[in-house]
Amino acid sequence: MSSITPMVTTTAPTHNHPPSIDRLTFLLDKPNSIRHLLQTHALLLRHNLHHHPTLNFKLQRSYASFNRLDYSVALFRQTQNPSVFFWSSIINSHSKRGLHHLALTFYTQMLTNGVEPNCFTFSALFKSCPIVTGKVLHCHAIKFGFDSDLYVRTGLVDVYARGGDVVGARELFDTMPEKSLVSLTAMITCYAKRGEVDEARVLFDGMEERDVVCWNVMIDAYAQHGMPNEALLLFRRMLVEKVKPDGVTVLSLLSACGQIGALESGRWVHSYVESNGIRIDVQVGSALIDMYCKCGSWEDARLVFDRIGGKDVVVWNSMIVGYAMHGFSREALDLFSEMCRIGYRPTDITFIGVLNACAYAGLVSEGEAFFCSMKDQYGIEPKIEHYGCMVNLLSRAGKVEEAYEFVKNMKIEPDPVLWGTLLGACRLHGNIALGENIAEFLVGQNLANSGTYILLSNIYAAAGNWEGVAKVRTLLKNSGIQKEPGCSSIEVNNKVHEFLAGDKKCPRSSEVYTMIEEINQWLKADGYTPQTETVLHDLGEREKAQSLEVHSEKLAIAFGLISTQPGTTLKIVKNLRVCSDCHAVTKLISKIIGRKIVMRDRNRFHHFVNGSCSCGDYW
Repeated sequence: MSSITPMVTTTAPTHNHPPSIDRLTFLLDKPNSIRHLLQTHALLLRHNLHHHPTLNFKLQRSYASFNRLDYSVALFRQTQNPSVFFWSSIINSHSKRGLHHLALTFYTQMLTNGVEPNCFTFSALFKSCPIVTGKVLHCHAIKFGFDSDLYVRTGLVDVYARGGDVVGARELFDTMPEKSLVSLTAMITCYAKRGEVDEARVLFDGMEERDVVCWNVMIDAYAQHGMPNEALLLFRRMLVEKVKPDGVTVLSLLSACGQIGALESGRWVHSYVESNGIRIDVQVGSALIDMYCKCGSWEDARLVFDRIGGKDVVVWNSMIVGYAMHGFSREALDLFSEMCRIGYRPTDITFIGVLNACAYAGLVSEGEAFFCSMKDQYGIEPKIEHYGCMVNLLSRAGKVEEAYEFVKNMKIEPDPVLWGTLLGACRLHGNIALGENIAEFLVGQNLANSGTYILLSNIYAAAGNWEGVAKVRTLLKNSGIQKEPGCSSIEVNNKVHEFLAGDKKCPRSSEVYTMIEEINQWLKADGYTPQTETVLHDLGEREKAQSLEVHSEKLAIAFGLISTQPGTTLKIVKNLRVCSDCHAVTKLISKIIGRKIVMRDRNRFHHFVNGSCSCGDYW
């Protein structure tokens, strides 16, 4: 017993009469700290009560609750003929902490010692076991007659759900005579992970009672599968039903706000966090920084960053990537230097931010040095995202052929996004021959998308090759590829308003189109000429110009102008790369009306101020 004999001075009474069993049970059930638990243990030793079955059991369990599994195991090993309850408790202590292999070892030893499991044993084992082991244990549960027990069946549903076996999980779930809250949540989680959000919602809506966990699972399902508006709507319903959100809810909501650029909603969530005592730890802090950066407010992101105590590398990464996303290269690189000086070790995410910062600032040699240091200095193997950053870096600097050679010599297979970056560089720098080669390669490999054809068409148009433009239009038509519809959104008064090209569903549609006409007059007076060559449809010049006028980002800007006070910054989110005509128009609008317009497209942020854009016309 010497290995775990407490070496502390007890404050317990020193009289000869031991405390009652009830009193000791109370002390073991509710220890205030590990020190108090050690004192109680010392008291048991002094009065030779450490072998008392109930007190020994509770002592083991309490040590485990303080993560002192070494003490708990040592006591267990010295227990004479431990009952199934002792075995189940030690198994549960390991399983709860993800130590499944050790939990399974204890289970095997229990069977070897001739002790049969009970329902609590299986419930404990199922908490962390992988599906392969879970199926074996499922057979054991059937053999010992516990597979129909509510808690065992709930654990089995969770095992199959975690393992992605939705059919097995649903079969077990459907045959449960009584559905527990935990089994329902496990089934909803299973559907959510597979992206079957509608099926998850059907189960969710059918629940008679819901705790914060199942609300979180459903909200996160929407946030993770590209349905942020639904996530925010469900959160509002959660508040109406008076369910109190927790830190997990907040993380999902901030992700949803970031996806659609809902800055006002994000600020409301931040305010809710602060007013309801939810601690802004590194996880919530990182999520807030990410949300503010994606919503176009890097200033708010920096305020959060500066207030977080005990920052970890994830917090630093969030701010570095945020600065780079907005094109603030010097701030990103300065922060990286400070992070390294303090002693934090960069991760692969850090270098995505650093390389993007170098690309936006034209720091080619510095970017190449950072890329080499990933492997040589930090032992980080570059991923496709890092190669994409290098292609962007070289392309922005006009080194298109060098970027092409870089792609051809990559150690991993380039993806369509990377080829698209290179094709965009060919458009910017007028390299028709290389652009044609890349486009032909993508078409031949079935990697082309609508963006491929649009970029190639822009390359031809910029060179005045109208025959080439017509050829691309025919290729796109014959390919059967449908262009992904452009969608732009703007948040006004805590509500996100979405627009498609030519959209007239908005309740204020007539006002929006009146503003479009007014914008057209401003542009005409400024000498603007529509870039009709970017339109791939077989239309006349007038029809092409009219189609450009009602692009989704222009409708969102028009709605912002009629819905906000003069001087208010407009923040637009576009699901695709902003087209060159809309980019040129937005620059002119920012100059004519004297407003800052922040636009986030698929590639980056654009800050339009007084006729110029932060991207330097490369995006």
